[in-house]
Amino acid sequence: MTTIKSLLRQGPGPRLSFLPDPDPEEIAETLVAFANSEGGTIVLGAHANGAAGEILIEEEAEGALRAALSICRPPVATQWIQEQTPAGGVVLITVERSSELHTLADGRTLVRSGSENRPLSGTDLQILTANRTIGDYEMEPVSGARREDLDEQVIDEYLEKRRERSPRGTSLPKNTLLQQIGAITDDGTPTVSGMLLFGREPQLYLPQSRVVFVKFADTQPRGPEGAFGYGRREEIAGPLAKVIERAWRVTWEEMDKQAIVKGLQREEQLEYPQFAVREALVNAVCHRDYKLRGSSIEIRMYTDRLEIISPGGLPAYITIDNIVDEHYSRNPRLVNGIYQWGYIEELGLGIDRMIEDMVAAGHPPPEFDAKNHRFTVKLYNKKDPTRIVPQWEQNMNERQIKAMQYVQSNGAITNREYRDICPHVTAETLRLDLVDLVERGLLLKFGDKRGTRYILK
Repeated sequence: MTTIKSLLRQGPGPRLSFLPDPDPEEIAETLVAFANSEGGTIVLGAHANGAAGEILIEEEAEGALRAALSICRPPVATQWIQEQTPAGGVVLITVERSSELHTLADGRTLVRSGSENRPLSGTDLQILTANRTIGDYEMEPVSGARREDLDEQVIDEYLEKRRERSPRGTSLPKNTLLQQIGAITDDGTPTVSGMLLFGREPQLYLPQSRVVFVKFADTQPRGPEGAFGYGRREEIAGPLAKVIERAWRVTWEEMDKQAIVKGLQREEQLEYPQFAVREALVNAVCHRDYKLRGSSIEIRMYTDRLEIISPGGLPAYITIDNIVDEHYSRNPRLVNGIYQWGYIEELGLGIDRMIEDMVAAGHPPPEFDAKNHRFTVKLYNKKDPTRIVPQWEQNMNERQIKAMQYVQSNGAITNREYRDICPHVTAETLRLDLVDLVERGLLLKFGDKRGTRYILK
């Protein structure tokens, strides 16, 4: 269950916006931007630092939302709830990614770019319009398939994962939920997305959905004896969640591994950071163009690099230059299914962390190569020990890094000292920073109330 506390920790981003005042035009702009991108949540009545915005009552919030929806063309589907916080009432407005293209009454078309709403014009708008209907392919019924071609065990596993993510969610009959998420039609026929997510043997109907792994013994496509060929080749089939896990397992088996000892603990270091590889695999499976029937996803392992090749060019307005900041799903139902399964931790942030993890491990950042009908991620294993980022600096915000550096220099830090280091940040946000560092096992908390201090664990 999403909470205000967890939203404040995330801060504004591709799927989260804070609007302290119920301005209908600002709400409408954000609704349209979310609907045209990956969807998201608007926190109405609060600033990103947790401070209260304009005091909201339910009637005011409902009136502002109605006025905002009247500006959207067509209106955006929303769900909203009101919650009470120590600072006052806020309204959470949830928007799903839409299969339609939404504009404002003045003609503007917006998408979400980082934590901002960006208007589209010219070529970007033409590309978005041309690609908007691609997602409908997921809903096409699979010719010759029946409800019995879906694997009940896989469906049950998905439902369990879904309940774990949203324990307070509505419990629906199995077939009703499958219809709701677009996995089967009204008469029970599996759709493309349903077959890919839950099929007993999806590749019998959609052979392009397999993954091919090939390992070469050189930097070029050569086999062990130097002739053109390969050392290992695997074809990986099954529903997409199983394909991701099996592809990762095969790749892990072929990666170089080193055992190192930290303190009394023995750790295994992989040739490539685990998250970077898994994220590239997940992205390839989720975002490839499944309309292209003659091509499979390929994983090519060379001695100096790992290449993951996905059929289909970049969708809509996504380019190599904006791939980190912009987000758009060619297959939104598949993406949501894989997200519910737990293979996507937080939508829209994977590319950022892939880059961070590669650089933190001393490797060059990933290379992205986009062609009209192919997208390739290249991970190089050219580790430079001088570029390795200390583990405690990885995946922290700038404030937390300052706090850790302070503790290293001074032996401990108090809440007062942390506020002195970051004077323009609210006390509650700083407290949550320190709680996060304690939960991650980096700091230990001693004392209580004004006597609380934090030291290195």
